[in-house]
Amino acid sequence: MACRISELVLEASDHERLAAFWSQVLGYVELGREDDDSIEIGPADAGFGGPQPTIIVSPVEQPRPGKLRLHVDVSPTDRDQAAELERLLALGARPVDVGQGPDATWHVLADPEGNEFCLLRRRLDPV
Repeated sequence: MACRISELVLEASDHERLAAFWSQVLGYVELGREDDDSIEIGPADAGFGGPQPTIIVSPVEQPRPGKLRLHVDVSPTDRDQAAELERLLALGARPVDVGQGPDATWHVLADPEGNEFCLLRRRLDPV
């Protein structure tokens, strides 16, 4: 038997803003709140334990500094990469140069709190 990712936890100074950003990026909805005011977001029709992991955005005064050892890659599902890049930038993402070079087939972006993620070129079917 193997494990499967059920949820990802992201610490944030402005957890409301970050939960809204990632909800819009992924087409997720707010599923609930924990006692510490953490916000769980995920697919509206599946929720916890479904085929996609949920994300818990936890409030912290000072997120731990330094590069995250884990980052998220996203792929467009209903448009090409250029159109999805435009949408993500309009939501508040910003481009980041990590030395990927001009021939990279992906875009490195940062969410509103500076967490890096990549927009891949390959289009995936929605889950």
